[in-house]
Amino acid sequence: MSRPTVLYIEDEEAACRQVQDTLDKEGFEVICASTGKDGVDEAIRLKPDLILLDLILPEIDGLEVCRRLRGELNTPIIMVTVKGEEVDRVVGLEIGADDYIAKPFSPRELVARARAMLRRSVLIKEAAERQKTLSFTALEVDLPTRTVKVDGESVHLTPKEFDLLYHLASQPRHVYSREQILEQVWGYHTRGGDLRTVDTHIKRLRKKLQEGRGDHTWSLATVWGVGYKFDIAP
Repeated sequence: MSRPTVLYIEDEEAACRQVQDTLDKEGFEVICASTGKDGVDEAIRLKPDLILLDLILPEIDGLEVCRRLRGELNTPIIMVTVKGEEVDRVVGLEIGADDYIAKPFSPRELVARARAMLRRSVLIKEAAERQKTLSFTALEVDLPTRTVKVDGESVHLTPKEFDLLYHLASQPRHVYSREQILEQVWGYHTRGGDLRTVDTHIKRLRKKLQEGRGDHTWSLATVWGVGYKFDIAP
């Protein structure tokens, strides 16, 4: 069985070596790219299983790299940020990153994140093979093609936005805590991730789906003090 391939786009050689040593021991093959341009080129050439993307890069910064990659690949992307870079982190999630991990991170946390992302990718592919489509008034969510239509028009979602919508819409009216969503959609426990990641993706989904329209009988509803649910009119 082949080893999962991780592309780490990072300009600090020492940081790359450390990640290579950590993930190699856990059965991953890690390839490093030291500039934003090289990272884009390598990602398109290699089509890795996972991309770790530092935000501060020469030639092309990490946010622009993320934007370009999302136009080409559905590969899971984990941003590597410096603790406190909240604005860049939110922007990164908005343009297509699946998650982020803040420096300095522990080897154990990195391995857990990588495994969780890859595990979710496998589950999604297996589910798509079952050819399941969710249909509601003016909304269609098609898993095999990973497409969403609202009022008959296609809506572009990032991979993680699609995963989140499909997960909630698969169980209408079921209330999920943010902790449950983080575990079931992102694949790891609360201690391994930031609950604000869920809030950011919900906010983006609402905007893209034009949720406030009066002829829509569904919504991504907030259940105060608990979490979220995909609600439909009785």
